[in-house]
Amino acid sequence: MAQQSWRTGLTAKHWQILLGSFLGWVFDGYEAFALIVVIPMLLKSLLPVALLPMGPIYAGAVIGITLLGWGIGGLVGGILADYVGRRQVMLWSVFLYALFSGLTALVQNFYQLDVLRFLTGLAMGSEWATGISLVAETWPNRARPIGAGFLQSGFGWGTLLAAAVWYVLSTTHPMGVESWRLMFVVGAIPALFVLYLRRNLDESEKWKAAILAKRWGATGEESHHQDKRPFTLFQLFREKEALRRTIITFFLSLATTTGWWAISSLLPRYTVSLAKAAGMTDLAQWGARSGLYYTVGAVVAYLLAGFVIDRIGRRRFLFFTYLGALIITWICYGAVHDPQWLLWLTPINGFFTLGCAYVWMAIYPPELFATSVRATAASVIFNGARIIAWVFPVIAGTIIQSFGSLSVAALSISLIYVLGLFLPWLLPETTHQALPD
Repeated sequence: MAQQSWRTGLTAKHWQILLGSFLGWVFDGYEAFALIVVIPMLLKSLLPVALLPMGPIYAGAVIGITLLGWGIGGLVGGILADYVGRRQVMLWSVFLYALFSGLTALVQNFYQLDVLRFLTGLAMGSEWATGISLVAETWPNRARPIGAGFLQSGFGWGTLLAAAVWYVLSTTHPMGVESWRLMFVVGAIPALFVLYLRRNLDESEKWKAAILAKRWGATGEESHHQDKRPFTLFQLFREKEALRRTIITFFLSLATTTGWWAISSLLPRYTVSLAKAAGMTDLAQWGARSGLYYTVGAVVAYLLAGFVIDRIGRRRFLFFTYLGALIITWICYGAVHDPQWLLWLTPINGFFTLGCAYVWMAIYPPELFATSVRATAASVIFNGARIIAWVFPVIAGTIIQSFGSLSVAALSISLIYVLGLFLPWLLPETTHQALPD
């Protein structure tokens, strides 16, 4: 008997759910990468001249405070999604981060920027966990990893969109040195259209059934049918197996988050520094091209990941992801000194450090936790890491300021990828298994 295609059984409703979640994640990706690419011009616009030599520290601070807001907002939003439903939390998340993104374009000083970046992070945080929970609970088992990979690709498409928009703005300079403000205007406009689309989405039937049946177990291995519902966050730490899975996946997420925000986000700046040292012109375009190439590599990884992870298994995929991230980071920052060679390696860097390193979180955690705590668990894993990782961009900026070297900061912090070489083998293999109820 021929094996069924992964597309068998998928309906228009499945694709509509995926599209709605995908578009929200597109604009999250745009928002995150827009901040990174505009930082040099943003700092020149908002900081007094006397403080510009401390630019790396201020850059790390604004990225860090965005991450902190993202982490806190994600934890709160994930818990709310397990109590009030996935759909409502997604709608509010998109609306609020669109609002705060637009307001960012109006800031007049660095302190206003910090406040709005924190609020934007709060709003963005809950979008991811609700989206992946909704897709995981509605798509058929054989198609779920592919759908989750497509969903996660939204972040890559968003970063690619941000890189493309910034390439145009940095080339044309429609508002001169203030052109960076248009990045946040663009980021606010399309996100509002997601609200209309998501009004047509239905709530997860799997979630409604679990709540109605009062199935409160965190992993599906222990049965809890008591009338009073335990607090979802506490459940992850009270049940022994849930605690073990939470801790392991949290540290894997921490490696991913720290690596991306404190290392890979430096690639455009590092490319510019190599181009400057080589006597190249149009330095801004070297940085913009680096961002474009990097995100292309990430998008390729997102689109392929669902197929690959089903073929080789979850744990093996994680091992090769972090091994690849470690190796390519050391090659880019330690062995390459030609800006053109660095550009050619940038898509490979994006493939591992952004694409593979993030996509597993859309596929694996939903398979490790039961329905009534799924969004909470995903938020703890994905967003909780940001509450710790937010300090690493600040640390990286301090290292750069102290040693005058991007590569020293990147190579030092990249050692966190070593966690991904042994932690995956401590988790259960869930390939081709149904979601726990």
